[in-house]
Amino acid sequence: MIGQLLFKQEILKAAITITGSKSESNRLLILRALYPNLKIDNLSNSDDTKVLNNALVSSDSLIDVHHAGTAMRFLTAYLAITTIKSVTLTGSKRMQERPIKILVDALNSIGASITYQTKEGYPPLLINPPVQLESNVTLDAGVSSQYISALILVAPLLDNGLNITLDGTITSRPYIEMTLQLLKQVGVQANFKNQELTIAATTSIKNHTTVVESDWSSASYYYSIVALSQAMTIKLSSYKENSLQGDSALVAIYSKLGVVTTFNNDNSVTLSKHSKSVPQHIELDLSKTPDIAQTIAVTCFGLGISCHLTGLHTLKIKETDRLEALKIELSRFDAPITITENSLSLAKREKDFDNTRSITIKTYQDHRMAMAFAPLAFLANIAIENPMVVTKSYPDFYKDLEKVGLFLELN
Repeated sequence: MIGQLLFKQEILKAAITITGSKSESNRLLILRALYPNLKIDNLSNSDDTKVLNNALVSSDSLIDVHHAGTAMRFLTAYLAITTIKSVTLTGSKRMQERPIKILVDALNSIGASITYQTKEGYPPLLINPPVQLESNVTLDAGVSSQYISALILVAPLLDNGLNITLDGTITSRPYIEMTLQLLKQVGVQANFKNQELTIAATTSIKNHTTVVESDWSSASYYYSIVALSQAMTIKLSSYKENSLQGDSALVAIYSKLGVVTTFNNDNSVTLSKHSKSVPQHIELDLSKTPDIAQTIAVTCFGLGISCHLTGLHTLKIKETDRLEALKIELSRFDAPITITENSLSLAKREKDFDNTRSITIKTYQDHRMAMAFAPLAFLANIAIENPMVVTKSYPDFYKDLEKVGLFLELN
């Protein structure tokens, strides 16, 4: 299926409501499985959250998470600690190519019983009931933060809690901080000092209701739209100025790319163009916020400015190799782009867009490829292959795009 994105007119003012953060929602679902008296409002409506929610209430011996990477990591830890029977945890073909050995090794080192069904280090996993669980573990700090968060979330179940030692430079620290803050909000004692994480054993919590903040990663596409527009203003709800989400770094990053963020009294934010010119070149370390790298790269390309983005090594093990995918798809526009294992460099676009032909963007089963490129339809004639891949994190994406003047026409 291919969807043509049609830009009909620039709508000067728009208001959009974005559902709860997928990152917060998925962490809170694990905590609710541990503490059933936890109530969650404004839960994400993403496919990933639905998959995790369904898996947590399933009694089946085979659980398939499809493309949901967060669900795979969090369920591996949750089942390793809680299951009373053997369970096979699997996913899509791409999921079976995404490594999980570091998390499995960490869990097995504290007494879990996990084995590989096909290839060493990769799903599917056979998870058996644990025998005796220890309270100290060490793992590489440079891996996906989801491995670390998975351990943090199940730590309160252990008799003596869990002490986690992180070895090396920490990747995506804001996501680890988010996990710890959510534990603290529900009443679990947790500390993070230097390279040491300490989570206390907690058998029960008081009745608690948590309202999930809207998803900052989803907001990134509207930052890109405003940056590429002539004079658009977009109101988004609901967001906190002191957010737990690392991707709230969008506020500072896009202030350099022409977008002003105003926090309103009703917990909404207003994005608007500022009158100052944007720089001709921008350099960013995105090691703490890798999920917004694709959006930023496309925005810079659309604006005609060069960029050098670093801290991107985790992008190679996402739904696709996002660095390679960006290189291939931006090259369809003759973009001067180079990548390494950890970075992306984009030279200034010298030519105007040729809108006499439509360029089809491949998504590689990656929701963020579709959404990151969509704002470019304000400037270029583009189509999206497999456009509904966006349901993984943002099912209402194309419906909401209509409010800013972009329409998806399916072929």
